Amino acid sequence: MPLLSSSSQLSQSTLSKTDGVRLDVPSDPAWRGRITWTILGLILLWPMLVYSEFKPWILLDQQSLQAGWRFILNFFPPELSADFLQIVLVATWQTIAIATAGLVLALLLAIPAAFIISEHLSISRIGRLQMRISSQLIRQIVRWILVILRSVPELVWALLFVRIVGLGATAGVFAIALTYAGMLGKVYAEILESSDAHASDTLLRNGSSRLSAFLFGSLPNALPELTSYTIYRWECAIRGSVVMGFVGAGGLGQRMDESLKMLAGAEVSTILCVFVVLVAAADLLSHVARKSLNR
Repeated sequence: MPLLSSSSQLSQSTLSKTDGVRLDVPSDPAWRGRITWTILGLILLWPMLVYSEFKPWILLDQQSLQAGWRFILNFFPPELSADFLQIVLVATWQTIAIATAGLVLALLLAIPAAFIISEHLSISRIGRLQMRISSQLIRQIVRWILVILRSVPELVWALLFVRIVGLGATAGVFAIALTYAGMLGKVYAEILESSDAHASDTLLRNGSSRLSAFLFGSLPNALPELTSYTIYRWECAIRGSVVMGFVGAGGLGQRMDESLKMLAGAEVSTILCVFVVLVAAADLLSHVARKSLNR
């Protein structure tokens, strides 16, 4: 019995010592660095907030609250008449068509561009410390073309093409195609560069062409991420086509612009509900596609 009590006392003393050691260990060893970087970030953010004239307390002003409340009440109930729903349905299909056609044209430009600027698919660097000057020059030219395309917002492209081809969906398709070609080409190349390069490097060293190394080495690993990003960009293209409708590029945006000018809040509410449904459908499509590719 004394032996049991002494052993229990020993285990309790050992446990208390262990607990004491554990209490001395900080929960986050890097807390000083995190706090330091947080403070530095806030210090850098403050002048940006000042120069951007960011004043969120204006929303709590009595006049702002009353105006906002009247504006929100004007949205209810949504417009559900048969004639207006038919107009919205036609505009919705036009918006989807603009986004889809523009994205397809963007893919026709982005996929070859990403294939060209992807460095780990370069045959010229096999057995060398660096690529040939000609290969680097071609890649740099294509990179700058992609930079130029994505630097100009799609709304600016839409204004330009409305001047060239006139009002309608064609301007929106061209605007999405050019802007999204620059975005997709850059991100596709980065996804390919960050994926496992062992299979493609092996194929290239054994005499495979760049296209074969891309199709059978790089693409299978990167396909789920490429698909997810493409669907996300299609969702962005739907939203972008809506915005471009305000400058005459057709679709739901043009209908919303007309409703806003007429101060028809109920019609605007209906169109906004359609936006939510479209974005939710794109999100569901992305989820299903990733799930099927990861099987």
